[in-house]
Amino acid sequence: MTGSEPDPPAPSEAARTWARIAALSFGGPAGQIAVMHRILVEEKRWIGERRFLHALNFCMLLPGPEAQQLATYLGWLLNGTRGGLIAGGLFILPGLLSIMALSWLYALHGEAPLVAAIFFGLKAGVLAIVLQAVIRLGRRALGGWLARIVAVVSFLSIFVLDVPFPVIVIGAALIGLLAGRGGQSRKGEPDEDGLKTPPMAGALFAGCLALLAWLVPVVLLALFVPGTVFDVIARFFSQMAVVTFGGAYAALAWVAQEAVAVQGWLRPGEMLDGLGLAETTPGPLIMVLQFVGFLAAFRDAGGLPPLLAGTLGGLLATWVTFAPCFAWIFLCAPWMERLRGSVAPAAALSMVTAAVVGVILNLALWFALHSLFGDVMLWQAGPVRLTLPVLVSFVPSFAALTLLALGLIFWRGVGIGTTLGIMAVAGVLLHLAGLV
Repeated sequence: MTGSEPDPPAPSEAARTWARIAALSFGGPAGQIAVMHRILVEEKRWIGERRFLHALNFCMLLPGPEAQQLATYLGWLLNGTRGGLIAGGLFILPGLLSIMALSWLYALHGEAPLVAAIFFGLKAGVLAIVLQAVIRLGRRALGGWLARIVAVVSFLSIFVLDVPFPVIVIGAALIGLLAGRGGQSRKGEPDEDGLKTPPMAGALFAGCLALLAWLVPVVLLALFVPGTVFDVIARFFSQMAVVTFGGAYAALAWVAQEAVAVQGWLRPGEMLDGLGLAETTPGPLIMVLQFVGFLAAFRDAGGLPPLLAGTLGGLLATWVTFAPCFAWIFLCAPWMERLRGSVAPAAALSMVTAAVVGVILNLALWFALHSLFGDVMLWQAGPVRLTLPVLVSFVPSFAALTLLALGLIFWRGVGIGTTLGIMAVAGVLLHLAGLV
């Protein structure tokens, strides 16, 4: 790619490409970002490498799902505001439809022994996939001693001291800013893709509309049906949209703990079931939040038919999760484009990415404890809070399945979709053998 200024792709061609990316976006944010990179940077050559990484690091800094926000950002770069809406919307649609259908199936038949055995196997596969995400992101983000220190401190802060996500992210960003002072700026260098930054006015207008689309339903529910499950869902996932920095896995770590331990909407095993559904369907991994909202409203229907209440709860959770994502991108991306090549912001973004490695490791350990052991206990001494396993509740069959999943992914190099299919079959076989 030269420094010339090629014409952007036609909106119709871009829409077809984004639909293809959405259909191939399995396996969580790591796999989805890889698909975007392969198609947009390597195959289509619409986006340059540096610009892609700049957008990715910025999206890692935002609260919420980084893959969907990256799609919106890149769609905006290519085709302006309309392109951002098309890219972000198409990225969500397959997962929304798939998870809703599977949520109905889970609510109606999730307790059936055979279905439960399938999800038992999927949980082990999901745990292995989360561990793989830690390693993949760690290889990319922990290139220096400072990044490794930030990752370790972030993990200990959240796992041992229960430090809030925003504090960890802000601290990592400040460390990066200080470390990046005095570095060489790359401003003024030509972009390898030749893309012009779209006009700011249209993006800011769309961002304001997205804010209204997010906040108006939340306010109306608080005014007219306060205290209902729908009001709680709207406020809970709106809070998540603001405070869960560091991408999808960081958001899931917070939601899993809050939805299970605080709200009591579902059990830890059910959260892993939802993750299994999200991992086996196209679209953002964060779409598991639709599953959480579905079960919350399904079990607290408030006089509505449970399936109708669950459907409304799932759609509401999805709406207040993703409407802010469009707002963050359209309001902030124009400013981030002006900072390309500045060393200090880039250093801040890289330290945030390093902190996310520690956050995801916390998620993996939390899932492992709640899956490998039937019971856990909380031990606290001063500011130290540790979740410890009850050793006598160890689940050997789940440990065996987890080792199988780890072997498939790390030793044999089996893809995520194939691994989850094998694990589902393995869960059924253990059930038929009387071991689950």
